[in-house]
Amino acid sequence: MGIGGISIWQLLIILLIVVMLFGTKRLKGLGSDLGDAIKGFRKSMGNDDKPAVDEHKGQTIDAQARKVEQPSNKY
Repeated sequence: MGIGGISIWQLLIILLIVVMLFGTKRLKGLGSDLGDAIKGFRKSMGNDDKPAVDEHKGQTIDAQARKVEQPSNKY
């Protein structure tokens, strides 16, 4: 027995009919769209505990100016 009383052969026949009706390109596009939607959902669910932008308060950058020397002409 298969899933819910449906045998594997009946599932294969249903799959064949679906492929014949919609075509492989449309099914491939539908599958990739569904995968992108699931990835976006997982990404949005995983970012709840992280802030959107990391803020660094009170930090400064120490920088010193350096003199740029002119290249010498040695011809």
